Amino acid sequence: MAKSKNDIVYFCNECGYESSKWMGQCPACKSWNSMVEQKVSHKVASSTGLKKTCVNNEPVAIGSISLKEEDKIVIGMPELDRVLGGGIVPGSLTLVGGDPGIGKSTLLLQVCKMLSDKELEVLYISGEESLKQIRLRADRIGKMNDHVKLLCETCLEDITAVVTKTKPEVVIIDSIQTMQSENVDSTPGSVSQVREATSILMRLAKEEGVSVFIVGHVTKEGTVAGPRVLEHMVDTVLYFEGDRNAAYRILRGVKNRFGSTNEIGVFEMKAEGLVEVPNPSEYMLSGRPEDGSGSVVSCAMEGTRPILLEIQALVSRTNFGFPRRQSAGSDMNRLNLLMAVLEKRLELKIGDFDAYVNIAGGMKISEPAIDLAIVLAIVSSFRNKPLAADMVAFGEVGLGGEVRAVSQAAARVAEAKKLGFAKCIVPAANLDAAKEIKGIELLAVKNINDALNYI
Repeated sequence: MAKSKNDIVYFCNECGYESSKWMGQCPACKSWNSMVEQKVSHKVASSTGLKKTCVNNEPVAIGSISLKEEDKIVIGMPELDRVLGGGIVPGSLTLVGGDPGIGKSTLLLQVCKMLSDKELEVLYISGEESLKQIRLRADRIGKMNDHVKLLCETCLEDITAVVTKTKPEVVIIDSIQTMQSENVDSTPGSVSQVREATSILMRLAKEEGVSVFIVGHVTKEGTVAGPRVLEHMVDTVLYFEGDRNAAYRILRGVKNRFGSTNEIGVFEMKAEGLVEVPNPSEYMLSGRPEDGSGSVVSCAMEGTRPILLEIQALVSRTNFGFPRRQSAGSDMNRLNLLMAVLEKRLELKIGDFDAYVNIAGGMKISEPAIDLAIVLAIVSSFRNKPLAADMVAFGEVGLGGEVRAVSQAAARVAEAKKLGFAKCIVPAANLDAAKEIKGIELLAVKNINDALNYI
């Protein structure tokens, strides 16, 4: 039986899985009620409208490929350059995701200004705002020169023609959910349109050698195809984190074919736009209470960067039969595990106490190196005895109560010394690696019993 011109298929809003029939649970990502119906049109025309011939159809020896650093375009914004892996790679496709209103468009307009100051041609394409709206926001950031061109367009075929004709060095698409192709019979923002749009932009970037940034919105309802559908298609994925009502923003690289992943850039939202925070540790520790129980400073690694964080804990007797456990910024299951270790290994009677743990500043940390700081903060709050204000602690806590080694201990101790801390509680296994740092006292511990002697 021949297929009709318009077939009905079902896409998963979470991961982009395609099926010919509806299913309650996606077999790929296991999410429930995420399958949406889409009409797919079969047309003879090319899906991208670009030439199908390859630019280089001859094999090239791997040793003859140049890897010079000057091939990358350095933006001049150190926080962003670090996350990108040293700058923008020509011909790359980068996805910038985040909640609406968190600052994606503001950041990319600042990128436009910095690149135009270096006399690079930039094309900013918006499908959401008018030219006057973009100009008003751009004037708030700073005066831009004529190397920045603006275009309000949503048709991908027209955008391809403009880029091919003008040949800019950087193209910014704001946003991918508003783009549509004439070869796909569905509404803008649908899974099929977003996938087709990204495929067109990918071929455009590779064939024309232009660097493309695309903005992707993430909604809590999941009604619009989010960036998770696109992650496997693009070269680099950057996510904006943080509360849109807070002053800080964290730009995290979760995928990068041209550099290391899990690098972060810290920005502060001000009236003139996003301002870089060159010393995130000092920023995260600002306003820390002195001589307060339940407050411990720890050091976490974000990519290659050590960041000092304040771990806060509040332990209070429960008013109900079932004690509450709540964690902000760290893993809830990890908190329950550490509470069980304290009750079993130290015989602390905290089973009928509520426990709340918070990482001040809004950071989200998943590495186990902050385990020791969480344990110290919980015991400090439980006994109402503060830790010394000039002390830092880090280390992984095992089920036996032992304190295990962590990676890059010397870098963590050096960061603590730089911010003026006098003492650092480190795992005994890391003592040899960290003792090369002079000017700070190292307190080696083998288990949590040793660490609790400093409270």
